[in-house]
Amino acid sequence: MHTILIVEDDYKIASMLKEHIEKYEYKVHIASQFTDIKKEFVEFCPHLVLLDINLPRFDGFYWCRQIRTISNCPIIFISARSDEMNQIMAIENGADDYITKPFNFDLVMAKIKSLLRRTYGSYANPLQPHIYEVSGLYLLYDQHMVQWHQHTIELTKKEFTLLERLLKKAGKIVSREELLESLWDDVDFVDDNTLSVNITRVRKKLQQLGIKNAIETVRGTGYKIVDTWSELS
Repeated sequence: MHTILIVEDDYKIASMLKEHIEKYEYKVHIASQFTDIKKEFVEFCPHLVLLDINLPRFDGFYWCRQIRTISNCPIIFISARSDEMNQIMAIENGADDYITKPFNFDLVMAKIKSLLRRTYGSYANPLQPHIYEVSGLYLLYDQHMVQWHQHTIELTKKEFTLLERLLKKAGKIVSREELLESLWDDVDFVDDNTLSVNITRVRKKLQQLGIKNAIETVRGTGYKIVDTWSELS
């Protein structure tokens, strides 16, 4: 089942859209955290976003750019602004399409279906866009990257796997055995020093983002990632 995120501060319009879209067996979520749409996007992990321009605090153009730093999921603007300049700005900020208010529900559904087919394929398994976030640090699965403060850096497959294991148990010790098993099928033939080398590489990648001392070595046991980067926000 595909999932749709509606970012619209007029609850009546958002509710009408939700009710209509759900008739076509889509899962729909109406955004409520207008101070951090990017965080809500990560929490809901939609396949498509319907986005208004006039929103509290930051406008839709800003949130479109924020979403584009972590995902290529389709974004359709729905706005009362019908002039060409706003439509051009929407496209330039990363939108895939633009619908003006008042809108026709059938047109909205046609555009949603078209973009979903184009992006995920008519017969493709609609897997969730894969993103994981801890205190503003984002793991971008599709790109094998880590992002912090809009800066991204590419990780190797092993580096990504290590950081994922550590982040998903943030604040807890992850044993060397668990980390070794996540990287290699047969740990009996792996030099223990190889893990240390890969951990060092992950530390260096985080340092390039400006994050220091996030991975602690727990002597004789394993490693632990500590949220030191939130203090720098």
